[in-house]
Amino acid sequence: MDLWIIWLIVIIALSFLEVATVNLVSIWFIASALVSLILSFFELSFLIQFAVFVLLGVFLMITTKPILQKWLKPKDIKTNFDRIIGMTGLVTEEITKNAIGEIKVDGKRWSAISTDKISAGENVIVESIDGVKCKVKKIEKRESE
Repeated sequence: MDLWIIWLIVIIALSFLEVATVNLVSIWFIASALVSLILSFFELSFLIQFAVFVLLGVFLMITTKPILQKWLKPKDIKTNFDRIIGMTGLVTEEITKNAIGEIKVDGKRWSAISTDKISAGENVIVESIDGVKCKVKKIEKRESE
């Protein structure tokens, strides 16, 4: 059997593997197998062809994978709830250290947690969002008020 047929089979198998995984697993070895396929027409030894296949595949993977992953990585999409972080809300149900309360912020009601006890009617600042709960902090009144 001619060596070019082996490289053609390797290219086809790796192509099917790449399509099946969609994780950029074998794309570099497809390229290196193409180079080895071309080398097989110059009747070089299989050992040289295989060395080119492995070394070029590893080299391409190391040098281009980070670039491709950065380019293909989906952008982080901010959702609407991110915008309430830093906003002031009104406590509608008391929040204690061990019980979830409720706040109203930006016209919507949210479950809220805090490390402090906060009574209904007090204002809070949304520090972060943990799942479906807002982590809030009581707004300290100034002494001039």
